Amino acid sequence: MKVTEFITLKDIASMKIEPKGRFFSATDMEVEQGLTSDIYFVRTRDLLASLGLGETEVTAEVFSSKEGILAGMDEAVHLLRNRDLDIWALPEGVKMSAKEVVMRIKGRYRDFGVYETPLLGILASSSGWATAAHHCKQAAGDRKVICYGARHLHPSVAPVMERSSVVGGADDCSCILGALLLGRAPVGTVPHAAFLIVGDTVELAEAYDRFVPEEEPRIILVDTFKDEPEEALRVAEALGNNLNGIRLDTPGERGGVTVGLVKETRARLDQAGFEKVQIVVSGGLNPERMVTLAEAGADAFGVGSFIARAPAIDMTMDLKEVRGKAVAKRGRIPGVSKNERLVKIN
Repeated sequence: MKVTEFITLKDIASMKIEPKGRFFSATDMEVEQGLTSDIYFVRTRDLLASLGLGETEVTAEVFSSKEGILAGMDEAVHLLRNRDLDIWALPEGVKMSAKEVVMRIKGRYRDFGVYETPLLGILASSSGWATAAHHCKQAAGDRKVICYGARHLHPSVAPVMERSSVVGGADDCSCILGALLLGRAPVGTVPHAAFLIVGDTVELAEAYDRFVPEEEPRIILVDTFKDEPEEALRVAEALGNNLNGIRLDTPGERGGVTVGLVKETRARLDQAGFEKVQIVVSGGLNPERMVTLAEAGADAFGVGSFIARAPAIDMTMDLKEVRGKAVAKRGRIPGVSKNERLVKIN
């Protein structure tokens, strides 16, 4: 495959991009050309070339600012594909410690230096999302966690976030592309809009039961029109053994989903003989709330903003060798760092 040519300072000076008629997110080609990089990396590449140093061999290392779950490595390696580089990396999904080297790159600086910005961004954002999902899964224990975070992010990165959430421990995600990138089926039922249009929860539940394939779980929202425990019983009586679960997504205007609401709903379902009907909870969840709601009887969680808005885990790239000689900026130790967990990629 032909290697994409990096953008030059001369190209940038003459470039005009019309913002109308396009999404503002970068295309694959724009990322590969270096257009999402900071300008100083392009300037460095052109400057070194003017000094006859374009062929300089270096070794660079990327390390994490704090501990967490590493994600984004597959995409980072893809960014460096088809270039004459030796790459070592930690696998996606592993726990990384603070200051641990997660990636090592050896080759000519001109072949990857321009990518420092997107490379660090990929790893930082993806690892932040994966770590947040990991915390949610820890709080949930053996209960299912589904990522519903796509609505909280720009659509160009929503699939990256949802994919990262599963790498971090979420059981499933609802974003179509995010799931397909993992070779999975997206998970989700129907929103409140469907109930409002039909006008009655039970009527919509019965239609849903007829509409979806037999193997699909029947999980029905019960907070649209009536008291949640009352609506849960109406749906359970209408669908009988076909009902797999009810979902509580009570809005903050009514206090959100509380421990008391989950306890009452669970008790009333059990008393009516619907012990097998699970309770799925969503709406502004975080690990602390998930622990208390699980104790109250919640069986599964839909988590959105806590994962989507998770802070990135800052990544740093340092040159550690130049022409085979150990180097480092002040405050860092010169030479290649020891990390036996790194795996040779190519």
